[in-house]
Amino acid sequence: MILGEVFERFIAESPFCVMLRVLLEQSLPAEESDELFEQQAQRQYHRELLFSTIVNLMSLVVCGISPSLNAAYQTKAKGIGVTLQSVYNKLNGMEPQIVEALLRHVVNRVQGLMKSAGGSLPPLLEGYRVKILDGNHLAASERRLEVLRSVNSAPLPGHALVILDPALMLAIDVFACEDAHA
Repeated sequence: MILGEVFERFIAESPFCVMLRVLLEQSLPAEESDELFEQQAQRQYHRELLFSTIVNLMSLVVCGISPSLNAAYQTKAKGIGVTLQSVYNKLNGMEPQIVEALLRHVVNRVQGLMKSAGGSLPPLLEGYRVKILDGNHLAASERRLEVLRSVNSAPLPGHALVILDPALMLAIDVFACEDAHA
């Protein structure tokens, strides 16, 4: 069976990526991600490009199956039905609350699975549920348009605060902000 051999090769070479992909597919079916988008979106909308398509493309990049969004798009272009520019426009206009809700939804689905599979580590402090808060804040010159790098009033790149559960080694919540001045 050829499919079995290919799958076994993927498992041998990158087991984490295969497990993550299976978890993502099981924890976030396309219908649920599109429904989540409909509930959370305030400015964006569905037309030809569904949110589940964006999630699918980004999961290929995150799991290391594709090196970039462009490469992921090229492998799936026939089934997507919109241009690469439309994909980038949708991604660039993604509202923070959609990303936050997506993470929370996936975490709610996989936390129990991870615990039941024995995937949790011993607690850092016995009797307490420890959470770690961390964030990032890009410098003013990072990921900004070159013409805006010297303008102090120009929008800075966003930042995010992430809550990590060290027992699961899982980001369990995120607070995203588009404008670092906020």
